[in-house]
Amino acid sequence: MIRLNALSYNSSTHTQFPTTMNPFAITLIVAGTLLVLYLVVIYNRLVNLKHNVGMAWSNIDVLLKQRHDELPKLVETCKQYMSYERATLEAVMRARQGVADAQKRGDLPALGAAESQLRLGLGQLFAVAEAYPELRASDNFRHLETRITGLENAIADRREFYNDSVNMNNVRIEQFPDVLAAQMFHFGPFRLLEFTDPEKRDVDLARLFR
Repeated sequence: MIRLNALSYNSSTHTQFPTTMNPFAITLIVAGTLLVLYLVVIYNRLVNLKHNVGMAWSNIDVLLKQRHDELPKLVETCKQYMSYERATLEAVMRARQGVADAQKRGDLPALGAAESQLRLGLGQLFAVAEAYPELRASDNFRHLETRITGLENAIADRREFYNDSVNMNNVRIEQFPDVLAAQMFHFGPFRLLEFTDPEKRDVDLARLFR
């Protein structure tokens, strides 16, 4: 019995468990955890900025499609009174198609150029319409005036919001430490929606109809 007790005692005296962790290891674990959490915060912020750009573009996209549907109605109405202005009407329709093609491709520089041509064509069309009193007296024409003017104003407002969202995203992904997460997770810049020089300012369609 004494021998067994001795063996039991010796076994227990040679079995040791660490009761403390290396302070350096603890520091590494804490620092690593904080780094991961901070990276998650930055990642979510970049995702939110990207989402805002996408939503802003969607708003423009909807308005462009609505105007795309309204323009043929305008041209058909004008044809009834402006039979000798075929070139002007065709220019509007070509520009309309240019906007639609650039929109489908997501080509913002081409969209800006096509948008400029369309606004220029509309300006010329409405200027010519001044010489047709019967056209200007048409209820359908006046309805299209209100509709297209509203869409133009809405597009201008949404374009500003889109460009603001793009600028916020593009600045953030270049700032430290966000730039590190942006490179790691492939967050890139977006293009601004800009019109070419002749149409930097939006056409005042309401004024053209007066």
